[in-house]
Amino acid sequence: MSLDDLRKEIDAADKAILEAIEKRMDVARRIGEEKRIMGRPVYDVVREKDKLDSLEAQSGAESRPYIRELYNKIFELTRCHEDKKLFGVLGQKLPHTYSPAIHHMLTDDYTYGVIEREPDGLDELFAGRIYGGFNVTIPYKKEAYKRCDVLSEEAEATGAVNTVVFGEDGRTYGYNTDVYGFMFMLKSAGISVEGRKCLIAGHGGAAGAVGYALGKMGASCITFVSRREDINYDNVYDIAGDSQIIVNSTPVGMFPEPEGEVIDISRFPSLEAYADLIYNPSSTSLMQKAESLGLKTAGGLTMLVAQAYKASLYFKGKDDAVISGAEDKIRHIVDILERDMKNITLIGMPGCGKTTLGKEIARITGREFIDLDVAFVSEYGIKPSECISSEGEEAFRRKESELAKRILPLSGKVISCGGGIVTRDINRFFVKCNSRVIYLKRPLDVLAGEDRPITAREGVSALYEQRRDRYENWCDIKIEAPAYADKKEFLEETVTKLEKEGIL
Repeated sequence: MSLDDLRKEIDAADKAILEAIEKRMDVARRIGEEKRIMGRPVYDVVREKDKLDSLEAQSGAESRPYIRELYNKIFELTRCHEDKKLFGVLGQKLPHTYSPAIHHMLTDDYTYGVIEREPDGLDELFAGRIYGGFNVTIPYKKEAYKRCDVLSEEAEATGAVNTVVFGEDGRTYGYNTDVYGFMFMLKSAGISVEGRKCLIAGHGGAAGAVGYALGKMGASCITFVSRREDINYDNVYDIAGDSQIIVNSTPVGMFPEPEGEVIDISRFPSLEAYADLIYNPSSTSLMQKAESLGLKTAGGLTMLVAQAYKASLYFKGKDDAVISGAEDKIRHIVDILERDMKNITLIGMPGCGKTTLGKEIARITGREFIDLDVAFVSEYGIKPSECISSEGEEAFRRKESELAKRILPLSGKVISCGGGIVTRDINRFFVKCNSRVIYLKRPLDVLAGEDRPITAREGVSALYEQRRDRYENWCDIKIEAPAYADKKEFLEETVTKLEKEGIL
């Protein structure tokens, strides 16, 4: 076995160790939470001694001499982690929240978890004060507002609390950091609302924070539109057709139905900018349409991180003022999350090496790899080539689009698309909504044509001419891949190019 192969084994072992440590610390935090609820001490001397004896007995020959030293350090760090002040995010069901990841990137001063409660558990939660406080999400922002003794200006004005802090004086403090988060989002995107007519889609708690923020930023007119109010999605074009800024504060367009559109932005001739509070997917259907119209756009991930930053200041008992370096820190975390959340999606001609490269990217990054052609077989029980031959190309393309609609809006994957994914306009949104799209371009004379009926029928050159502009227009990055027949050389050079582009 070569040195490179051995290093790959070490890399794989390190990855497994890091994942195990992350899991252990997560469980330790939850154990600390349960101990607080039960009124039990964090440190259990007897259990740690028994655990050390057990671990030493289970260890292998090469690691046994180091197990006690290693785990004494792990136990020390675990006690520290369990004993930190505890905060979290409160909601009814929170299966995919990014809040813990954001707060742990923001600070090491406290630990942060998920607090799922049914409505009848809120009184006990507020009375128990097991936590130092928590962020509050749908549907409890107004419930939190009712339970706070002291309210910030923003919370009072919006009637909603998204950040609760239990004070040392025994009082419960309520804040609304969504206002700061939204204002930061607009400023980061270079969207000025001063003197502009603004339209807010939605009338819930988030809409209240948006409206208050727009007022503070100098909007000349703020109009709310929703399904059941006097201004609705039928008459809004007549009443507020001269709106210059539109903000979507509804969940329409959110994963898993990302193609939804709450309003037709093309019917607002004076429109300058569109902002969406949704952050999954990273680019909603309306955001893509706004960009195609040449409008400024802003997405909800920046707001999510910025409001969390402001909340973390309250959790740490710091002054209300935002400290120096806040903008850089917020943007840095947004960049990390965008990188983690977005898929790496490969498009390009049939046989250009998308599957081979996709598997290597997945190995390097630790992401799940999905080949849409393989997923097609799993979904429909027939290979794409067989489907084209037996049912026709149009039937195949419809099925391919249905699969793309379900898979491409996922997060954090490596996805290889079929060469013809670009032949249907409907697929463009799904390819781009939550991905960094890489066009893998390779010399035509090395492209494989076997088991590819469309390539055989049209010819490689003709097929390329039909699709070239779409590959170019749909991608974020074009990678000129080498013509090497040798798989190792092809991967080494192409991966190096991806590293230079910041993809890996």
